[in-house]
Parts: sequence; structure tokens; C-alpha cells
Amino acid sequence: MTALAYGLQLPVQSQSTIYAEPWEADAGPADLVEIARAADRAGFDYIASCDHVGVPHRLATAMSTIWYDPVATLSYLAGVTERVRLLSHVAVVGLRHPLVTAKQYATLDHLSGGRLILGVGAGHVREEFEALGVDFDRRGPVLDESIDALRAALGPDEFPSHHGKLYDFEGLGQRPRPTQEHVPLWVGGSSPAAVRRAALKADGWLPQGDPRDRLPAQIERIRRLREEASVQGPFVFGAITEPLYVGEPGWEVGRRTLSGAPDLVAESLRAYGAMGVDQIQVRFRCRDRAELTDQIAAFGAGIAPHLDHLD
Repeated sequence: MTALAYGLQLPVQSQSTIYAEPWEADAGPADLVEIARAADRAGFDYIASCDHVGVPHRLATAMSTIWYDPVATLSYLAGVTERVRLLSHVAVVGLRHPLVTAKQYATLDHLSGGRLILGVGAGHVREEFEALGVDFDRRGPVLDESIDALRAALGPDEFPSHHGKLYDFEGLGQRPRPTQEHVPLWVGGSSPAAVRRAALKADGWLPQGDPRDRLPAQIERIRRLREEASVQGPFVFGAITEPLYVGEPGWEVGRRTLSGAPDLVAESLRAYGAMGVDQIQVRFRCRDRAELTDQIAAFGAGIAPHLDHLD
């Protein structure tokens, strides 16, 4: 039996209207600390933070402009947690030179005792790229080379080297090195290009909201691409679940929310494992921080022990 891992995209640090709860608007660092500690205690595999440098006026109403920096946020929370891993979901690494990204995330891995998972994605906000002088229309190739450069820069060599079309460096020492010998790199996104990139260049895949019925085909495509390209090594398949509420809510949580007794919720979530998913990212419906931390604890105590599936 293999346990189905479970992680949490942190609230507060990103507040898109698609998923933010009303109470998050007035929340801050103290709330993040308590939520991260609750996830740590409840056995969550990771906590995650998003990445946007700036949000243009045309998108601000829907996305909001509240997007904490992932390196700063995860470093802050590393200091108040003990074992939970720290995931960037996702870092738009094409916006920055790979040596800058490597310096930031290697330091985070070092300070946290080797808890980093580097999630990366292509990005979707044109104005961000234009403001930072990066070609938005070529963000796919930029990401591809950024991944190659980051593999080198986060590897064991104190003086990494990379010679590509966009980035060229060698002879520049960077310490501290990551604590991990191999920093896991997951690719986010569900487009054909993102799925192919995950299959051929990454250690894991972070889908962008694929519903359950789409996941088996995506997983099979990744497996096929890796087999055809003779890509070896372990690979982590992810999924983002429906919104959750453990127990009977007693308030309107939305028709898509999966709620009920822990054993029933667990039974539904085990279906992800049966598809070949290795880790699920969950988000809880809640009216305040206390309700959220209670939900996190209830998940860890009542649902997590039942998230096993056959290899």
C-alpha cells in the first residue's frame, strides 16, 4: 500500500476571487503562521505559495493584487514549522534570470533543512512579462531553458555552468548550496505543452484544475511520453481536488464542495489514487481562520489515515 500524499495551497497569500474566502481580505502573517503550523501538525506533505510580480488593472478585479512573494512567504513559514515541505505553486521562473532564482530557492532549501519543492510554470499575464523585459509570446521556450539552467544551478556544483540560447553562465560560485542532493522540480499546467514539459523535464506534474474525468488521459499521456523518450526516475502525479468540508457544514458551501463524514470523503478521495495520482492538493471551505485550522486537523485525523491505494 502507498499513501496518497496531501498538500495545501495556502490561503491569504493569494486572493483571486475564484477561490478566496471573504475573511482572507483582513488576514495577515499571524493567520498564515497558524495555518502553516496546523498543516504541519496534521501531516500535510506540503504548503504552497503562488507567484505574481504585478497584476494589471484589467485583471485586478478578478485576480486581486494580493500575491505574496513565494520565496519570502515560504522562508517565513519555514521558521515556524518543522517537517512540512515548501512548494512554489507555481514560480514563474521565466520572469527572472535563473541564477537569481537559484540563489533564492537554494537559500530557502538550505534554511529549511531541505524542504523545498520547486514548482514552475509558464505564466499567463502579458503585462508582467513586458514590464520585466521578457518575451511573453516565447514564454514556453524561455521556461524550457530556465528549467535546464535551474537544474544546473541547483545541482551539487558550487560553480554551475549552463550554455544556452538565452542564458550563458559559468565560473560564478553560489553558496549556500541546497541541502537536498536533488531539488524536486514539478511543472504546473494542463495545456499540451505543459503536460509534455512535465513529462520530459520534471519530477512531477501539477495540473491546473483538471476535473476528475480528464486526469486519467493526462496521466497516461505523461507516462507514454516518458516511456517513448526513455526518461527514467520517479515521477509524482498531482491533482487538485474539489473544495472540501469535513463533516456536515450547516451553511452553504457550494454544490461542488465535497462534504460529509470523514469516511465518505476519504472514500471519494481514494478514487484519485486509483487513477494513478500520487498527491492531492486540497482547499477547504471556511468562514474564518479557526474554522480552517479545525478543518485541517479534522482532515489529518479523520481522512488522511484512509488515503491508501494499491501500487
